[in-house]
Amino acid sequence: MAALGIPAGVFAKRELTHVEKGLAYARDVLSGTIPAGKWVKLACQRHFDDLERAKRGHNGGPTLDGEIFPYYFDEKAAEKACNFIELLPHTKGRWAAKRQKLTLEPWQCFKTICIFGWKRLSDGLRRFRKAFVLESRKNGKSAWAAAVGLYMLCADGEFGAEVYSGATNEKQAWEVFKPARLMAKNSPALTSYYGVETGKGAGSNLYKVADGAKFETVVGNPGDGASPSCAIVDEYHEHDTDAMVSTFETGMGARDQPLLLIISTAGDNIAGPCYAMQQDVQKVLERVIENEELFGIIYAADPDVDWTSEIALLQANPNYDISVRADFLKSMQREAIQSARKVGAFKTKHLNLWVQARDAYFNVQKWIESEKPTLTLEMFHNQPAKIGIDLASKVDIAAVEILFRLDQCSCDIAKLLQDEGYKYARFGRYYLPEKTISLGENEHYQGWMADKWIIETPGDMIDYVTIRDDILDLCEILQVEELAFDQHQARMMVSELIAEGVNCVEVAPTVLNFSEPMKEIEGLIRSRAIVHNGDPVYTWMLSNVVAKADRKDNVYPNKDRNENKIDGPVAEIMAMARWMVLEDNKSVYEDRGILMV
Repeated sequence: MAALGIPAGVFAKRELTHVEKGLAYARDVLSGTIPAGKWVKLACQRHFDDLERAKRGHNGGPTLDGEIFPYYFDEKAAEKACNFIELLPHTKGRWAAKRQKLTLEPWQCFKTICIFGWKRLSDGLRRFRKAFVLESRKNGKSAWAAAVGLYMLCADGEFGAEVYSGATNEKQAWEVFKPARLMAKNSPALTSYYGVETGKGAGSNLYKVADGAKFETVVGNPGDGASPSCAIVDEYHEHDTDAMVSTFETGMGARDQPLLLIISTAGDNIAGPCYAMQQDVQKVLERVIENEELFGIIYAADPDVDWTSEIALLQANPNYDISVRADFLKSMQREAIQSARKVGAFKTKHLNLWVQARDAYFNVQKWIESEKPTLTLEMFHNQPAKIGIDLASKVDIAAVEILFRLDQCSCDIAKLLQDEGYKYARFGRYYLPEKTISLGENEHYQGWMADKWIIETPGDMIDYVTIRDDILDLCEILQVEELAFDQHQARMMVSELIAEGVNCVEVAPTVLNFSEPMKEIEGLIRSRAIVHNGDPVYTWMLSNVVAKADRKDNVYPNKDRNENKIDGPVAEIMAMARWMVLEDNKSVYEDRGILMV
């Protein structure tokens, strides 16, 4: 070209903007060009759907729901945040050694432009006030979050900004703050332009003398005096309660456009606040619930993808072979394949799948996939049911499990569910004394009670009268064929139920009685043949069940920690045991399709 008198580079391809890179990434995800899991696909689709809703509304026409979409996408604001981030230096690894600046990969462009590009029509302030980002380890989330924190300190336009890096311990809080501090110290142009100073002590914060803005760590409860403009909560899966997040949120009330950024990998506590937030994000992405101010993206392997495959690694690791080396991930995968004790850690850390108990017996992911939130007990009015009850403790959870065998039901919903491949439907009721619920370590119970998944009984101990009356009420609306019980737990209550005409059948908690129905439930869960209403209490308890086969291949439900309750699954095993009696009593002529005329 130069020989023709045309300067070199005139016809060079223009470099894409960050917005263009992010949009191209999202298109490639949706087309299947880039392997991605369900939740990433839904996050990308949400962005395009919202762009279309904004376009319709701003052209004077209503959106699909008949109302003007109250948000718009500001490309300049999105580019501003991305440009700021890419002015910052790497702080560790081979890129830091070469003194290179951060470079946003297309997938990182996507989440950044979404968080910072969407604005409210009413006042031009940011749309998303909370962002939940779940990524596997070593995908660069801490460095990205550190850069976001610096942007919120310096360039967001918030006078007296307060930026916090919060975690359950000092070491974790520094996982975000330390790179932010190093980025600032190694960027003299930034500190000079924005007036940012770094203290001399090893634990000192970042601050701006001009307006008192600061960026610092917080461990545990931040206290009510904080007024965050940005709060970054790292490894939220390690939090037993939502105390930190709740305090940050309430402290943001005086800020115009605060950002609560939650970053984490998956963990092993599905009774904790991180898993609960992930469930909320998933429902937003599925459009089950509406929360227009919550952004969420979850990089995880799909449960139906072979966890030993490279596809699983690609879905859960968007920075595959960039910040996290492919050979390292494949090595970790091979070790997990060869050693069963390493499977759980590999799935949580590198595939972003929640694994509760160390030797969890049931496949919780398959169970979650069988959820139908619209399913109600009322749909099975006057249908035959088996009930199992577990009343193991007077001060802790009591469980009542209601199990329908669909081929024994005559209602329309049973037929529809059978057509979808389901064989059973279950519902649960859980009872706790108010004193147990009020204990500080039982925040998960308090949340479930507020959402009406748990029934509170007055006093310090379980009120068996409440449970008895509820069972009698169930007998009024269902055909309760049998109630399975353990005589060592509920002798008096069962005697009262028998006096009321309830057919109560003892199922003693022995390996002989529990092994086969437990195996049956495990097989049904794996084949997604038990439908349920998404009851989070039962899902938590199901994930707590551990079992090791004995020499005769028998299994029995256990828990590896006392706080990991399993009462619901135990009650369901008892109910399933009674349904299996029906199967055992079937005639050989019925099994072979030869019916009596």
